[in-house]
Amino acid sequence: MLNNLRDSLRPHLERLGGRFASTGLSPNFWTAVGLGFAFLAAIVYGLNPQLSYAPVIGGILLLASGFFDVVDGQVARFTKKTSKKGGFLDSVFDKVAEVAIFLGILIGNFAEAYLVFLAITLSLMVSYSRSRAESLGVKLQGIGIGERAERLLIIAILGIAGFMQYAVIIVVIIAAITFIQRIIVTSKNIQE
Repeated sequence: MLNNLRDSLRPHLERLGGRFASTGLSPNFWTAVGLGFAFLAAIVYGLNPQLSYAPVIGGILLLASGFFDVVDGQVARFTKKTSKKGGFLDSVFDKVAEVAIFLGILIGNFAEAYLVFLAITLSLMVSYSRSRAESLGVKLQGIGIGERAERLLIIAILGIAGFMQYAVIIVVIIAAITFIQRIIVTSKNIQE
């Protein structure tokens, strides 16, 4: 859903890309920065019993990770350094970050283990279904109510507000709906 807002935000995103490109640092550097923030968020979430503000600090770090996930692509487009390698690294690092976040949530005992398991499994299936569909020539960007950005925003914001268990439940629901939506769209659009 948030991917569908990109066109209306394009001028702001281009300026953002220009500012970060002016540092001379590569898009892959910014991808790694985003992954680093995700790892820090996961560690903080995992420290929940020892750190009373873990959901707040973890949520802020997760939002920072998401910000740099936008920056890397904007820098690549601004500098005209988009590449298959960069796209591959960005995609793989996104999945590693998401798994780390849910592991931190699990270790921090924010939600029942089976809910965390369902959340990460369905989240990965959403990503896999898009990857597989696109390998068959069916574009799925913007298809579904629970793409990666929405899922992580829900975790960050509801976690900060103190409702992490509900955030995980919502992620399970929207990821399941998105997975089903993508199966339907792909099935209808595969060219035999």
